[in-house]
Amino acid sequence: MSMPADNPIHDVAIVGLGPVGAIFANLLAKSGLRVAAVERVADIYDKPRAITLDHEALRVLQAIGLGDFMEQAIAPHNGSHYLGVDGEIIKIFDPMPPPFPLGWIPNVTFVQPDLEQALRDRLADYPHADIFLAATGVALQQDDGAVMLTARRESGEEFLIRARYLVGCDGANSFVRKQLGIGLDDLAFDEWWMVVDTLTSDPARRPAKSFQYCWPSRPGTFVPGPRNLRRWEIKLLPGEDPEAAGAPDNVVKLLKGFTDISDLTIWRSAVYRFHALLGQRWRDRRVLLMGDAVHQTPPFLGQGLCAGIRDAVNLAWKLRLVLRGDAGDALLDSYEIERKPHVRAVVASAKEFGKIIGELDPVAAVERDVRLRADLKAGKAETIRQKFIPDLVSGLIARDAALAGRLFVQPHVRAPDGRTCRLDDLLKLEFAIVTTAAAPMAWLSEASSSAWQRLSGERVVITASGKSSDSDGLLTVIERDGLFADWMRQHDATAVVVRPDRYVFGAARNAGELNMLVEQLLQNLSAER
Repeated sequence: MSMPADNPIHDVAIVGLGPVGAIFANLLAKSGLRVAAVERVADIYDKPRAITLDHEALRVLQAIGLGDFMEQAIAPHNGSHYLGVDGEIIKIFDPMPPPFPLGWIPNVTFVQPDLEQALRDRLADYPHADIFLAATGVALQQDDGAVMLTARRESGEEFLIRARYLVGCDGANSFVRKQLGIGLDDLAFDEWWMVVDTLTSDPARRPAKSFQYCWPSRPGTFVPGPRNLRRWEIKLLPGEDPEAAGAPDNVVKLLKGFTDISDLTIWRSAVYRFHALLGQRWRDRRVLLMGDAVHQTPPFLGQGLCAGIRDAVNLAWKLRLVLRGDAGDALLDSYEIERKPHVRAVVASAKEFGKIIGELDPVAAVERDVRLRADLKAGKAETIRQKFIPDLVSGLIARDAALAGRLFVQPHVRAPDGRTCRLDDLLKLEFAIVTTAAAPMAWLSEASSSAWQRLSGERVVITASGKSSDSDGLLTVIERDGLFADWMRQHDATAVVVRPDRYVFGAARNAGELNMLVEQLLQNLSAER
């Protein structure tokens, strides 16, 4: 099958349609881009792998139209208790109190196959998204104008996909990464763990919170999932053979060390090597990598899938701006610049918690318990899990401006049609200028204003009282909990420039600062166009 050489019929080709690839494909398709995705397996893997999501990931799922679905599909993650050698608490993660900054419960559990099905169903709604299942990427070439992917169906038939860009979302053994010859840096974590997913016939039997069993004799983790899903992660000890450990009778034996199993049916068990790896490069001209293809983290912060979702939302809008001519190709370099240090920091925290949980030396474990318990008692221990997730520190942000690199809050607001919803439901995935009153909107100079329109930027006023309205390209909404007002007051800001991925470019106090921010943003986007 041949294609006209000079005319790529797809904007973006995606290799791998796991949750990260499917979210990325949805983000691109929703903004009107022509997408082709190849996935080597025909069916969704029917067992859960990831089990936790955070509010940033939920907000991305909301952006692709799955907000209502997720409301029904998640259960709150009610925090974690770390238990020391004596079975008593040594460390705590508490749920964050409301109002929730991003409009969602900050940590939740979910059932992965259900989400993947919803993602595929949603993707099927886009006529300009071509999905090739049971097809494997076998070769890759690129030139100045396009990327050519050769894919092979199970029948052995090969076909070509030609796209302006290609993104490898194809997991830890990424074909795309290997084709590019990109190495992984080892961040020094390597342990074998068994993951056991069970279904309980008595959901009220165990507390609705997670436990970290920091026991040198056998470290483990308990995570209650939605409905009747209950998970244990159990560390293998030195000298234990991962192959033999996975035998059904051994799974039962290990599980009995943590709980009475009379109400449990084992859904699946798998032995994993928990790694910490980071891709040396995330981009090779027209080809980029995301998710497990370019980073792997131990699961002790529940951030593996969340990190991949952050990649997807970071890159999607940048590709869109470049493809429609609103930014130079150099903008795509900011993807790695922004995401790599973020992933490195998250991996470092996950490793730290992994070390606490997995300590095998009984003497060191007792010392650890004394130290952590003292920190907890003295109020020195950080108990909110989200505090370990960093902001953006570089890339496309106005580094000297207030709030730059922070996640923009998402209040519940009254829409012009009278319903109450989350703010993002009223916005497109574009840049936005958001102010605390109507007056600061008039600060925009004529030049800033017309440039903002050319960029399809939105203008939003969020206030505490009055009427919601939408006219002349200005959306005015009334917020419910004072979340935005408090946040802006706290940071002495009156206007804020927000990126399409809801990270803040920068905040302003006055007209001069606001016009400077808009000018700086436009300059950054047009660099090398």
